[in-house]
Amino acid sequence: MSLGITVVTTWYQGWPGLKNGALLEAAEGAGFEVFLTADQELAYQQNLAGRRIAVVVLGTNHWVVIRERVDVISGAVERVEAGGYLFVKLG
Repeated sequence: MSLGITVVTTWYQGWPGLKNGALLEAAEGAGFEVFLTADQELAYQQNLAGRRIAVVVLGTNHWVVIRERVDVISGAVERVEAGGYLFVKLG
């Protein structure tokens, strides 16, 4: 990823059991600006209006594809706005 972007996993943060809204609230409370996920249902399950955190949803969770498209993903992370949702089709 580009300079200035820090990526951590939910496991690293100590949040392995958190899901959906609780996970977004924890990430937002910890000061994260963007939540990156492959859960394509998240945007339909969670209302992002009024949130400080943005969500970028990847079109796949296959690491080989993700690794090849880091430039596209980092561009989406830089473009998405607080309270917004951006879907990134990768394959």
